[in-house]
Amino acid sequence: MEECLFCKIIKGEIPSNKVYEDEEILAFFDIHPVTPIHILVIPKKHITSLAHLEKEDEKIIGKIYGVINKIAQEKGFKKEGYRVIVNCGENGGQEIGHLHFHVLAEKKLGAIV
Repeated sequence: MEECLFCKIIKGEIPSNKVYEDEEILAFFDIHPVTPIHILVIPKKHITSLAHLEKEDEKIIGKIYGVINKIAQEKGFKKEGYRVIVNCGENGGQEIGHLHFHVLAEKKLGAIV
């Protein structure tokens, strides 16, 4: 299987504007933002989608939400609020087959429910 776009970004084969990085997680600005701040947060381990999580992957999901909270604090949008979106599969709007979390901020977003 050919490596996905995000795996190539993780390896440094494709440049990104990094916001956060540790041994398990990478966060970077989306190149096609839909809000003034649009950050993608991804596990470095290739996980195709939420539907492909294994039991041992569950811990990284909690860590990702902690990283999102840290980024929100550091970038100054925690107080005003933000939205986190995870698309899952084709019908869920997932365009890249690597689990990723969209963090949208600096724009008032309407309720979706």
